[in-house]
Amino acid sequence: MTQTVPVALPGRAYDVLIGPGLLAGAGARIAALGGRRHVAILTDETVAALHLGPLQDALARAGLTSAALALPPGEGTKSWAQLEACCDFLLDQRVERGDVVIALGGGVIGDLGGFAAAILRRGVRFVQVPTTLLAQVDSSVGGKTGINTGHGKNLIGAFHQPSLVLADTDLLATLPPRDFLAGYGEVVKYGLLGDTAFFDWLEAHAPEMAAGDLAARVHAVTRSVQMKAEIVVRDETEQGDRALLNLGHTFCHALEKATGYGDRLLHGEGVAIGCALAFDLSARLGLCSQEDPSRVRAHLRDMGMKVDIRNIPGDLPDAESLLALMGQDKKVIGGKLRFVLARGIGQAFVTSDVPRDAVLSVLRDAA
Repeated sequence: MTQTVPVALPGRAYDVLIGPGLLAGAGARIAALGGRRHVAILTDETVAALHLGPLQDALARAGLTSAALALPPGEGTKSWAQLEACCDFLLDQRVERGDVVIALGGGVIGDLGGFAAAILRRGVRFVQVPTTLLAQVDSSVGGKTGINTGHGKNLIGAFHQPSLVLADTDLLATLPPRDFLAGYGEVVKYGLLGDTAFFDWLEAHAPEMAAGDLAARVHAVTRSVQMKAEIVVRDETEQGDRALLNLGHTFCHALEKATGYGDRLLHGEGVAIGCALAFDLSARLGLCSQEDPSRVRAHLRDMGMKVDIRNIPGDLPDAESLLALMGQDKKVIGGKLRFVLARGIGQAFVTSDVPRDAVLSVLRDAA
């Protein structure tokens, strides 16, 4: 059942392997990459308790020794302090340019570990072993790495492609339901931005996937990764088409900052809300039919997901303040916000020509 999706970047090509049981065979695949027979692993405490032992056993069976640094879980770990801790650990392990660093975990560990690998000795190789749905379909593929600061999310980072991605779909069974659904926010994004047939499939089969159907999970992850890989190969450093992958993210990042990057709002939950708001904005501007936002919201509600700002617990800034938070987004060019909007489901595009009053109106109505 293992699927292979190539990311065919010239000189930096790698494969994304998707399917059950990949963790058990990780040792042989990582040993085949070469380097010293000692591997450094970056992970978090929650993931370490579940998956670090099996990974280290797999490495040992392939004749590799390993050492691991387990960091605190959560978005707050994507920080300067933990980046320094990662780099110090990797230097203590005497990691060389030809060695391999493994990022074992969700998007936080993948982004942080990838950034540490990007800057250590001006770049060492790393392998992504994503353990969450969000990481398997999005953050582990494409080479975006980075940390958050007080100014906003992912504002410090580098493009650094992995040498291999091992997306073991068996690991998704260990996710709490809320974390699985948060990852689904990134899955549904792919259908909404560029594949109407995939969104149709998700409407029919996503409940089975959430309930644990293995074939549905492999298909959903594989199609998501295929779409991301195609876009990344066309536009590795987000000069054009890759910005489409930010559907929902301009709203999402402002909401994440407003909620302190904590448990009040998980990233994928913010993406789902952001996608709903992006379709609201598109309809308000006359770009898509009024039925499209309703269809998006209906599907997200059917999956048990948040769909509006009012679904986020606790107090939030007003619409003007949220719009100001969007001004720190990486997608700002010449002081103008870029939004990913849609002419229909599966027909996203990037624009800076969005009236401020229309954005404010959408934010007020969703609060």
